[in-house]
Amino acid sequence: MLIKRRDFLKSGSLATASLFLPRFLKAAEKPGLLPPGANKLVIIQLSGGNDGLNTVVPVRNDIYYKERPRLGIKREAALPLDADCGLHPSLGALKSLYDRGELAILNSVGYPNPDRSHFRSMDIWHSASPADEYWQTGWLGRYLDAQCNGSARRNGHCQTAVLEIDDTLSLALKGEKFKGLALQDPQKLYNAAHSPYFTDYAAAHVTGGNDEAPVDYLYKTLADTLSSADYLYQQGRRKPAGGNYPNNELGKSLKTIASLILSDTDASVYYVSIGSFDTHINQEGQQKRLFEQVNGALAAFSDELRSNGKWNEVLVATFSEFGRRVSQNASGGTDHGTANQMFFMGGALRQKGLLNELPDLGDLDEGDLKFKVDFRQVYATLLNNWLGADARNLLGAEFEPLKFV
Repeated sequence: MLIKRRDFLKSGSLATASLFLPRFLKAAEKPGLLPPGANKLVIIQLSGGNDGLNTVVPVRNDIYYKERPRLGIKREAALPLDADCGLHPSLGALKSLYDRGELAILNSVGYPNPDRSHFRSMDIWHSASPADEYWQTGWLGRYLDAQCNGSARRNGHCQTAVLEIDDTLSLALKGEKFKGLALQDPQKLYNAAHSPYFTDYAAAHVTGGNDEAPVDYLYKTLADTLSSADYLYQQGRRKPAGGNYPNNELGKSLKTIASLILSDTDASVYYVSIGSFDTHINQEGQQKRLFEQVNGALAAFSDELRSNGKWNEVLVATFSEFGRRVSQNASGGTDHGTANQMFFMGGALRQKGLLNELPDLGDLDEGDLKFKVDFRQVYATLLNNWLGADARNLLGAEFEPLKFV
C-alpha cells in the first residue's frame, strides 16, 4: 500500500517527526542503555539574538548608561550579583540559582569574524563551523554519530538518544548518519503514530531488504516511529512532572523534558528554543515578556529535579546566536551585535557565579563587543567534561575545555 500525499500531509507533526526519526531510537526498547545517574544536557536556545547587556547589567558602567539613556536598566532595579552587575529584574529564579551556587555565567562568548545574519550565525553555532565554512552536520548530531558507531554500540544498539522538543529538527542535532528526534509532546506523537494513516501503511509493507531504497527506507522509518512513539509515551507516563510549570510553550517543553528525565529515559541531550529576541523595536516589553517565561519555566524545572534528586545529573546551558549592539537605536531597541553571555545551571557545577570579567565597553569593534571566549571551547567542555565524548574529533579541531563542569 502506498501513502497518498493528502493522507501523509494530514498527519502533519508525525510526518515531520518520521522524516527526522533516526533508526537508533528503536534501540530504546531495550532498557538500561543509558546508565542510571548518567549526565543529561539541556540546551535552551534564545532565538533572535538576546540583548546580553540588559540580561547581565553592568550597573556601575557609565558608558552603558550613556549609550542607553532610555533602555538602560536602572541599578536599583537590577537583581544584584556583585558590586558591578545585576540580572534583569524578570530573572528572579536565576538570581536564586546564583545564590545557591547553581548558576554560572560566561561573558563575551562568540567567534572570529562574526556574522550578523540570524540564519548564518545560527548555522555557525549549530554546526560549530568556522565562519567561512559551511557544514551540513551539527555538533550534537556528530556526537550522536559517535555514540552510534560500531565501537560505541552496546549489544548492537546506540547508547543514547538526542531529543528536540519542537516540530522541526535543528541543524545542531543532525549527524551524517544519525539524527535526533523532534517531537512536541510524547502523547501527541503516540496518538498520531497510532492513527490508521501510519499503522496501516507500516503493517501492509514488506521491505525488500534494501534500506537505501526510498520506499523501503520510508516504510522502515514509519515502523520505527511507531516503536519510538510507544517507548517515549510509556516512559513519560512512569513519572509525570508535577511542578508548577507556566502555561506557555517553554513551560510545557521543560515539563515534558522533566518527565522524561525523571522516568530515566535513554536520552542524554534535550534541546528547546524560545523567541524571538530580535528586539529592534520596543525591546523593554518584549524582553521582559520572554524573560518571565524563561524564569517561570526554569524555576519549576530546577525545583522539580532538585526535589527528585536529579538536579546533579542535569546541566542546563543557554545561548543566543549573537548579542546586540552597545548603543540603543532610535526605535526603543537594539540592533544585531556580536558577543554575548551563556548561562549554565545545575547542581554539579565545579565553578559557579561569574566565570570571567564583564565585557569591556571601552574597547569595542565598530560599536560591537569583542568576543573573548570561542563558543567551541564551551562545546568542548560540554562534550568532554559532561557527556564524556571526544570533543576534538567532533569539533574538527582542538579547543581547550573550560572548568565549570
